[in-house]
Amino acid sequence: MSRTAATKKWQGRQVVDQLAARGIVIRSPSLRGVAEEAPGAYKDVSAVVEAAEAAGLSRRVARLWPMICIKG
Repeated sequence: MSRTAATKKWQGRQVVDQLAARGIVIRSPSLRGVAEEAPGAYKDVSAVVEAAEAAGLSRRVARLWPMICIKG
């Protein structure tokens, strides 16, 4: 999704609040920047990892969880 489409779909404050509810802290000088980088603006990481593994390009060795996001 483009940055413009993301800012039309999400509000930065909502993204901050939703991620905070999941224990993820965001620090950014701009709420617009947060909206541009909203998790929903990206492909589902699990689906990408599964596709890469199924294609023989990689194998899963760990699962990572975000704890903090700093956008500067």
